[in-house]
Amino acid sequence: VTKLDGTAKGGVVCAIARERPVPLLFVGVGEDIDDLRPFVARDFAEALVG
Repeated sequence: VTKLDGTAKGGVVCAIARERPVPLLFVGVGEDIDDLRPFVARDFAEALVG
């Protein structure tokens, strides 16, 4: 998933996971390759609701 630094907060991840159960390994928090971060579900959920 890319562009989690935008205003949408990445909530689409939940909808995608429901429709297509594929592993989510990395998320993008910027525009460069160095901005990829490992996906940690707990951290993502806390950031989404926090």
